[in-house]
Amino acid sequence: MAIQEHSYYGSFGYHVTNFFAPSSRFGTPEELKSLIDRAHELGLLVLMDVVHSHASSNTLDGLNGFDGTDTHYFHSGPRGHHWMWDSRLFNYGNWEVLRFLLSNARWWLEEYKFDGFRFDGVTSMMYTHHGLQVTFTGNFNEYFGFATDVDAVVYLMLVNDLIHGLYPEAVTIGEDVSGMPTFALPVHDGGVGFDYRMHMAVADKWIDLLKQSDETWKMGDIVHTLTNRRWLEKCVTYAESHDQALVGDKTIAFWLMDKDMYDFMALDRPSTPTIDRGIALHKMIRLITMGLGGEGYLNFMGNEFGHPEWIDFPRGPQRLPSGKFIPGNNNSYDKCRRRFDLGDADYLRYHGMQEFDQAMQHLEQKYEFMTSDHQYISRKHEEDKVIVFEKGDLVFVFNFHCNNSYFDYRIGCRKPGVYKVVLDSDAGLFGGFSRIHHAAEHFTADCSHDNRPYSFSVYTPSRTCVVYAPVE
Repeated sequence: MAIQEHSYYGSFGYHVTNFFAPSSRFGTPEELKSLIDRAHELGLLVLMDVVHSHASSNTLDGLNGFDGTDTHYFHSGPRGHHWMWDSRLFNYGNWEVLRFLLSNARWWLEEYKFDGFRFDGVTSMMYTHHGLQVTFTGNFNEYFGFATDVDAVVYLMLVNDLIHGLYPEAVTIGEDVSGMPTFALPVHDGGVGFDYRMHMAVADKWIDLLKQSDETWKMGDIVHTLTNRRWLEKCVTYAESHDQALVGDKTIAFWLMDKDMYDFMALDRPSTPTIDRGIALHKMIRLITMGLGGEGYLNFMGNEFGHPEWIDFPRGPQRLPSGKFIPGNNNSYDKCRRRFDLGDADYLRYHGMQEFDQAMQHLEQKYEFMTSDHQYISRKHEEDKVIVFEKGDLVFVFNFHCNNSYFDYRIGCRKPGVYKVVLDSDAGLFGGFSRIHHAAEHFTADCSHDNRPYSFSVYTPSRTCVVYAPVE
């Protein structure tokens, strides 16, 4: 994030002033190249958060007014100004704008060896209303009407065609909240051409749910949000991102545990019911998001170990139009960072939460369940607060009930045989209570259950998630 040069630090890198310069705040261009080379040595892809949806309205150091007019790269009048972001909007029908942006995408791939892009603000590009004050219901008239900026959609097709034509292995991800049909289908199939869409509704749903008691959560509602995406269009899913972790909101861990995180995250002092509940639900939220939410999974700035607090950007005091006064932080950079040492400290409860994230990644690496063609949700029981689904050969069992643990609980499965535990959120290593016997073998019976041909019985403790795999 925030690679392209930007004057205003508090814009998180989204008010770009120089599209062809890596930000000088973090080092030299050579150091950025060295960072990317080191990541490649470790087998990592490096994706850049690229901003082609708008530009800084600065005139001294930005594109705005570059030739003395307001139309050089941008639309004139109100259409050329984003009223919420206070930035300029490109005219994608202008050939020189297309050349500028297309060459920019190619330059970052060739000069710095990035492996692809996450395109920011794509919904704002594709519609003249920018997706603001609009509710998308899925009706095709919302996508293919007079509000659609056809020039912008054509540009997105062009840039995806260019990137995949020059670098077939490159990855493009689009940040679209509207659900534009064919967004993540190849251009030659009539699509916009992205490899993945960001599944943005999931993080918003979790924040909505965390404002309620988990005793009122609806299992069907959770499953619907996680699986509500277009057929054959791949998604990158996530439990939280910068929308949750920056000033103005709280991380999922902080929503769950709040001020208790300041005093009770050390292993040498007793826990509290709030901490126990928070750690348990944090693990469940991450795994069910990974299991049902898409074909890719995103961690963001410490959520892999439940980082407390937000990222507090330097800011001065301000008074809102409503008259409400918001104190500043004396433009301090002190809290504008992440404490990644928390997850590595084996004397803190964060360590167990980080270990669980590692176990999730290893499970996906071994079984590749996220990209499996087989997915079947066999149970969404509102009274038991239990969700059971199959992904590939794995069977996932989630018990969201705050009190009830279930003995001899029958779950359906697709294949006969013997099943064993391959991931257990309640394991002591992950800060749990070790209520599951990992060596136990679960033999299937030839009795159908929940519309599945076979079934087996398990013990599912409250607020746990357990993954079962057939024994090879």
